[in-house]
Amino acid sequence: MYVSIFLPWLLTIPFLVHSSPDQQPKGLLINCGSDVKQTVKETGLTYIPDDGFTFSGNKTSLDAKNLLPILSTLRYFPDKVARKYCYTFQAIKGSKYLVRTIYYYGGFDGGKEPPVFDQIVGGTKWSVVNTTEDYANGLSSYYEIILVAHIKTLSVCIARNNQTVSSPFISAIEVISLDDSMYNSTDLGAYALVTVARSSFGNEDTISFPEDPYYRLWQPFKDDSTDVVSSQSSITTSEFWNKPPAKAFATAITMSTTKKLDVQWPPGLLPSTRYHVSLYFRDDRNSKTNTWRVFSILVNGKTFYSNLNVTTDGVTVYAPNWPLSGKTLISLIPDTKSSIAPLINAGEIYQLMPLSGRTLPQDVMAMEELARGFDNPPLDWSGDPCLPRENSWTGVSCSQEKMPRIIALQLTNLGLTGILAPTVNNLTALHHLWLGDNQISGSIPEMNSVDQLETLHLESNNFTGPIPKSLATLQYLREIFLQHNKLDGPIPQELQGRKGLHIL
Repeated sequence: MYVSIFLPWLLTIPFLVHSSPDQQPKGLLINCGSDVKQTVKETGLTYIPDDGFTFSGNKTSLDAKNLLPILSTLRYFPDKVARKYCYTFQAIKGSKYLVRTIYYYGGFDGGKEPPVFDQIVGGTKWSVVNTTEDYANGLSSYYEIILVAHIKTLSVCIARNNQTVSSPFISAIEVISLDDSMYNSTDLGAYALVTVARSSFGNEDTISFPEDPYYRLWQPFKDDSTDVVSSQSSITTSEFWNKPPAKAFATAITMSTTKKLDVQWPPGLLPSTRYHVSLYFRDDRNSKTNTWRVFSILVNGKTFYSNLNVTTDGVTVYAPNWPLSGKTLISLIPDTKSSIAPLINAGEIYQLMPLSGRTLPQDVMAMEELARGFDNPPLDWSGDPCLPRENSWTGVSCSQEKMPRIIALQLTNLGLTGILAPTVNNLTALHHLWLGDNQISGSIPEMNSVDQLETLHLESNNFTGPIPKSLATLQYLREIFLQHNKLDGPIPQELQGRKGLHIL
């Protein structure tokens, strides 16, 4: 089970720096459940409605006062049959994105406790969403993940689990484009990075957009046993790996003497797994100072970096695959020749989340086109068709490979209208296609490439036109049910009298 550790968002104290109205981070800011575009006064950022990104769920608004606009509406999903409820966003294949989901319950369903449910990104279960404690303390909750788009879309889904007692919901989604050079020490083809903590040490306020153009949230962190120092000069961080904001180097925590600096950060307990850890340092003194600030870094007693020389130019040290468990203690130990105490400015910790794979892109594109052909596809026909396996699309069966294939469609008597898109011919691993007892119209497409097809049930629909001759090329086909349609022309001669084939 993957655990996402999230940070609270105070409702009554906006923490984001105000930006100019014409400034927006590069990406999408989605206000779920809203009917209109809204600008958050406290931040100057504009959010757009979620219409067009999802086709399921209901909108509602909250009556509570003093809520930020993006928390005053939400979309909830009362349908108990759908296996997941997805938002789908256009993306650039191979590009990196930061995805942030925001939740504020507000008692929208008349209850006193928020529902608990799953969160899915692509074909991978991301986390369990449990906002109960935050809501009891008057807070909203957010979750973050950094990942690569492996196809031309990104999907963010929520789904019921065994703990879900009412309707899952969501308040806002933010999808921010990142530079290709950022977080490139991690194999984002195999993993995603789930945000655990991102902190600015010694700062009073949260750092975010526009100081951080990638709209990352750098929460303030202080330790009562340490001193806070401020840098005496400006710094440019555009060439830094991961591109931290310059303001993250403006303050640091240190000791008043040269003894070692111990910091328990992040303050919570971490599940035992692997993490990406980045730490940021910068000498706060005047650049003309001729004494060195040199120290070694230990994480939970294990050497992270030895004899780091920290200057006013700043430096980043990182580990892309570091084991952590329980409490995390960062120890900065001064060099024996150093007369200056260690300090630390900022840090990031991400949990490495193995990706569950994804459905073969050819099949995904074919299924998306199939969904567009129907006027009323099942509500969960978005996101990855096969993964996670317990949340595959209604009526879709898949192979057990790392990159699954669609092997059967069982959509009998679902009230479907529209057409059967020709891209069904691209589902080349399909063994069974059952669409009987619906109201599908138009012609039956050619299926010469679906060469594994064994059964074809299209009975009791409104298909018109001839029976495709290509069906005769499918050597494994043993059942064709086409009765009670509006077809014309004869049964192709190649199908008549074929041994082992049952035709109605």
